[in-house]
Amino acid sequence: MAGAVRTIRGRSDDLSRGTNQSGVRLYNERLVLSLVRRHGSLPKADIARMTGLSPQTISIIANQLEDDGLLRREAVVRGKVGQPSVPYSLNPEGAYSIGLKIGRRSVDLSLINFTGEVQRFLHQTYAYPTPAIIRAFTEKGLADLQANLPAEVLARVTGLGIASPYEMWTWPEEIGAPREDIDVWRKTDIRADLAKTCPWPVYFYNDITAACAAELMFGRGAEYVDYLYIFIGSFIGGGLVFNGHLFPGRTNNAGALGSMPAGSGQGGHAAQLMNVASIYVLERELIRQGRRAEILWQSPDDWGDDLGPALDRWIGQVAHHLANAILSAVAVIDVETVVIDGAVPSAVRARIIGATRDALGESNRQGLSAFTIVEGTLGTSARALGGAAIPLLANFTQDREVLFKDNPFSARS
Repeated sequence: MAGAVRTIRGRSDDLSRGTNQSGVRLYNERLVLSLVRRHGSLPKADIARMTGLSPQTISIIANQLEDDGLLRREAVVRGKVGQPSVPYSLNPEGAYSIGLKIGRRSVDLSLINFTGEVQRFLHQTYAYPTPAIIRAFTEKGLADLQANLPAEVLARVTGLGIASPYEMWTWPEEIGAPREDIDVWRKTDIRADLAKTCPWPVYFYNDITAACAAELMFGRGAEYVDYLYIFIGSFIGGGLVFNGHLFPGRTNNAGALGSMPAGSGQGGHAAQLMNVASIYVLERELIRQGRRAEILWQSPDDWGDDLGPALDRWIGQVAHHLANAILSAVAVIDVETVVIDGAVPSAVRARIIGATRDALGESNRQGLSAFTIVEGTLGTSARALGGAAIPLLANFTQDREVLFKDNPFSARS
């Protein structure tokens, strides 16, 4: 992290202050922080207009958040008419968060600041994930952070957020692991295990829902009111945003596109979208051809130029099935936008989106409202940023009540 971290006024050990104030005031503070995050910066008058709260109330809230180090004043804006205004923005040093992304072929540990800028990043690849590997990597990473970060930063870390696929033990073949090794996850509560040694609250969420949260908080998600989020990773998945807020669903599994039917698979058995539109499908094809597939996860931002026809066929297959899945989803949820991202190079993502648009153009869309397809902005970092976004969501945004109420995976007691 470049430069020294300046000392910030306020109670660094009690940033969210949820137990020290009324629910109404806590809600209003989260509302103000969420609006400022969405718009980048806002003067008090605009915040009062958007919230319907009195200028005096907004002044009190903004002053308190500034005193806590969560908001900062920007340069005075002088107009031709009326009093000059002072915009408020999020203070990047106001809070920090740690994200742990558990993937099929790699694990990441990220420290981000309040505005989503990565301050530290650790990465490790493996043949397949086991609880022992994840525990050892995380404990070492957390120890390194605690040993090397300034005390001011450590005091403002709000938690560790784990972004991981649910029920990994159900996918031994797709993960490519011996059943006895992957079945260990069935008896493992990784959140509880890490909470025993982690000095901060530990949260757990589905990795693609977390990636959707990252796009909403740090990417272009704030530009849209409602959208379907699609992430093409080792396993394809999705998330939902309604009225500017994450919609996790009854069991925190809304947007599980990977489980959508995708026609007949091998032997006439019904295939799911994840069986035809995930990166592991391309990996298996490369291995079948006797080629090395490690580049897909060792260099996720640059697959090189020699994947040739295998990549071309995979992109065509992904686009065909993705178009069908999007039409099915839009028929039910009627969103205005579909955001497509993935753990793929940006050029590959652009090709997938272009081919998907072409496939949609040839599809029968009678009876469906118009919607647009746009590119996500976070790419391979989306899930790691999403893990780190979880503690910030829990402590500083309106989505906290939606995401963490009665969620047994949310945080340590």
